[in-house]
Amino acid sequence: MEDIWDIMRQRHSVRQYDNRAVEPEKAALINAEIERINAESGLRFALFVDEPEAFKADKPSYGSFSGCRNYVVLAGKKGDDEKIGYFGERLVLFAQSIGLNTCWVAMTFEKSKVQPSLGAGEVLFDVLALGYGLNEGRPHRSKPADRVAEINGSTPEWFKKGVEAALLAPTAINQQRFFLRITKDGRVAAKALLGPCSKTDLGIVKYHFELGAGRGNFEWAE
Repeated sequence: MEDIWDIMRQRHSVRQYDNRAVEPEKAALINAEIERINAESGLRFALFVDEPEAFKADKPSYGSFSGCRNYVVLAGKKGDDEKIGYFGERLVLFAQSIGLNTCWVAMTFEKSKVQPSLGAGEVLFDVLALGYGLNEGRPHRSKPADRVAEINGSTPEWFKKGVEAALLAPTAINQQRFFLRITKDGRVAAKALLGPCSKTDLGIVKYHFELGAGRGNFEWAE
């Protein structure tokens, strides 16, 4: 668990990249993880390397991005927002674990240049910028734990650790618009509050919560 805590704490959104190519060995590791995710989730993730057009890599500070030549397409069926967040963040933390920087991107890329092979009924949700950052990014400011979760004197330690991990999760414009609580039957309820991309964010948050709390300690409420 210490390793995954280090990864969660070290990973920050990165928008400026250098021109180092992603090594074939690391691209192969990313592709292998994508294959596992696609098989498990039914989503369609795909890695594109050395493709400069999506982020206009030759134009400094295009939409606050520069130098980004690699990305992962995150696609699925309509309504898969939460699943995209959950499995997308799994890939983000995997990339961090092998020394690659990332950034969730919902809007600031050239959609006409991103042409994934989609099946019937599938849509493009987001992309993950990927590569070697000019820096490691900056930690985001977090809300107090009691603003995003129901915590009192009897709250179990595993739940508190889950909330701590959830507060390390990236969310759109750092809004952290989610709420976690333990239900009367001992399960964990997670709610997306109103805000941009909040359903995708909820999937990201739930993945982090599981890592912090320990998946064997609880069940999600429907």
